[in-house]
Amino acid sequence: MLSIYYGNMPEAIFNTSVYFKNAYEDDWITDPVAAQMILDVDKSVVLGSAVIDSPVLGKIPPTSLSGGVKTLILIKNEPDKIFNASTCGNNCAKWILELSKEQDITINLRHIMDFGRGEFTIRILNTNQVVHSMKELVPIAGLYV
Repeated sequence: MLSIYYGNMPEAIFNTSVYFKNAYEDDWITDPVAAQMILDVDKSVVLGSAVIDSPVLGKIPPTSLSGGVKTLILIKNEPDKIFNASTCGNNCAKWILELSKEQDITINLRHIMDFGRGEFTIRILNTNQVVHSMKELVPIAGLYV
């Protein structure tokens, strides 16, 4: 299940880019799910653990991926930690929901992310309410961001 805490959360890892740079492991990048996320969000192809082919930047190291993809990879590989997912755009929302189907994850958001028109299950930690649609999520999240 996905749990979200809206607003300032001192225990959340805020600077995901710096954390990623110092914590990621090569096999995280070549993982098939990570490669799909990189292709979908950054439109880039994983060539190996240290090289990604970006249509904009050319051949880049994993540390040059977008903040959103780096945060998704961290969420996938370190589900016991809480990351600031406000570095993610709405194009990452479907991946956050996908990852939460495989494991319980908690993220911190400082904005209202659009999780789409479909149904989902998200626990809002600020109020301990479970919501199943954006119509239910927005009024609660709006109180905190």
